[in-house]
Parts: sequence; C-alpha cells; structure tokens
Amino acid sequence: MSADPVFPGFEAGSVQTDDVVSISYVTAGSGPALLLAHGYPQTKALWAKLAPALAQEFTVVAADLRGYGASSKPDPGDDGAPYAFRAMARDMARLMHALGHETFHYVGHDRGARAGHRLAKDSPERLLSLAVLDIVPTEAIWEQMGHQLAKSYWHWLLLSQPAAFAEALIGADPDFFFEHCLTSWGRAKLDQFEPAQLEAYRQAWRDPAMIAGSTADYRAAATLDRHDDAEDAATRIQCPLLVLYGGTGVMGELFDVEGVWRVEAAGPVTAKPMPGGHFFIDTHPKETLAELQRFHGSL
Repeated sequence: MSADPVFPGFEAGSVQTDDVVSISYVTAGSGPALLLAHGYPQTKALWAKLAPALAQEFTVVAADLRGYGASSKPDPGDDGAPYAFRAMARDMARLMHALGHETFHYVGHDRGARAGHRLAKDSPERLLSLAVLDIVPTEAIWEQMGHQLAKSYWHWLLLSQPAAFAEALIGADPDFFFEHCLTSWGRAKLDQFEPAQLEAYRQAWRDPAMIAGSTADYRAAATLDRHDDAEDAATRIQCPLLVLYGGTGVMGELFDVEGVWRVEAAGPVTAKPMPGGHFFIDTHPKETLAELQRFHGSL
C-alpha cells in the first residue's frame, strides 16, 4: 500500500478484477463498508472533501472506475464492450470482495451512479443501500433525448459516435474540452473546484487512454447498456435508495427525478434537490456530506 496526495491518511492500492483490469482505490476508517464511485470526467479525487468525515463512521473505499484515473484502461474495441456498466459494476463488486467487504453501502455520482444502478440489479444481495447522485436511469435519457436535453447533454451524442471521432476532437485540447464540461453541465465556475482536486482531474483526463476509455463508456451506454437495461427492465432496486440531484442542473430541470426513481425502486426512496448543478459534490461538499450522513444515519 502507498499514500495518495489527495487523500492524506488513507491507504492506496489496486485490485485485479479480471485478466486485464486493475482498479485503483484508497481506503480508511472502520465500521460498515461504504464505496464511493465518481463520474465523468473525474476520478476518485471527487470524494476528497467528504471521505475523511465519512471514514469516522464507515470503512470508506473510493475507487477509480475502469478507464478513469489510475485504474486500467483496456482497449475499448469498436463497440466499447469493456466499458459497459455491467463490467464496471462487476469491478466494484470484485474490488469490495477482495477488500473483505461482502456487503456495503454504495454512493455513486454520474457514471459511478449508473454502475451502482447496474450492480443493484445484477447483485442486489451485495448492497446495503444505494445513493445515486444527479442521474436518471440511462434508458430515460435516451427515451427523452429531445431538443432541450440534446442541447444540454450534447456529449451523450458526441461520445456515442464511432471510435476515434470524439477521441480526436477531445485530444486536441483536453483541458478546454473537459473544463467546458465542468462549467456548462455544472452551472459552475472553475474557481469553485478545489485546486488539488481539479489538478488531479486534469492529470487524468490528459491521458489519451482515459479519453478513449471514457468515450467508450458512452458508446456502450448507447447500445450494450440499453440492451442490458431492456432485458431486466422489470427488476427493481431492493435496498434503500437515496436520490440527490442538482437543483439548478439539467436533470432537475428536465425530469421528475424523484418520480423516475420511485418507479425503479421496490424499497424506500429518499430524494432531495441540492444547491448547484451537476457537480454539486465539488461545489457544495458540506451540504452533500450532510445529506449522506442523514440518509445513512436513518438506516
């Protein structure tokens, strides 16, 4: 084990989850296990402001999804199959098993939340609770991809194009592309992002392999993930579910976020809008921490 500069006091390591993928993580604390999974275009550094406080009550594990951060970035192929949410969910389950956590709480933002949704369907016995932050189910996005949503979530259309097209555009100036993502979807300014975390994001997204892997993630979401979701559309989330979403973000403006998730869940659902847009974890960490603590404290 080694140290991670963004997570002082945490132990850092990696776990091999299949023949070609190892997942990078940091961990600290004691008590029930709590897995934190980031989204696009970030890394586990997303949780740097929340993880130390959560580690006072939980054994916290913050992980990089495959294709992101310090985790492996397998060749995506033409269809992005290695980056389907089923593969990402399997990584998270195997990571936690390797660390000795057969059951755990799961908190995911964006792509990490979609992997958590898939895990809740594939391995419901593993989850003590699930928190999905600023998403609606993947199929809901595609079903309602009209004018307003396409204008705001244009990246779903760009990144789902055949391999090498989006990658070439992004690779020409990764900082410009990804910083535009942070400020446009998030309705935020760059100075609202903590400098050390923002620098960790930049170092990660400048890697051509990260650009290719994270783009393949969206390519898979347009095809393979839709197929998987259609096959088990009637399967409901069994564990307690927390839904947080940006009060001024795209999801909150264009969807009945709480209503969509109540249809997906067989168990109790707690939903609340948060200050800010898509990246409210970065811009409002104290408020996000308070809601997570309130939810987990109620279980």
